[in-house]
Amino acid sequence: MFRFTDVVRGGELVRDVKRKYPETATVFEEFGLRLSCYECPIAQAARRVGVALDDLLVAVNQAVHEGRGVAA
Repeated sequence: MFRFTDVVRGGELVRDVKRKYPETATVFEEFGLRLSCYECPIAQAARRVGVALDDLLVAVNQAVHEGRGVAA
């Protein structure tokens, strides 16, 4: 079941998102986020590795929704 609280936003820490939604780990790795980025908000981590925040959030949220069996 989808809940509004299951939407990942740029202000959340990478570490917290990975802990709450383990299915996002591969997405963060694919986008090149390093261990040093895990204590940062997602928006800051995206800037550090030079990826578009919107692209990262779309991929992360898609992984969360697919992991919960929610059609996009």
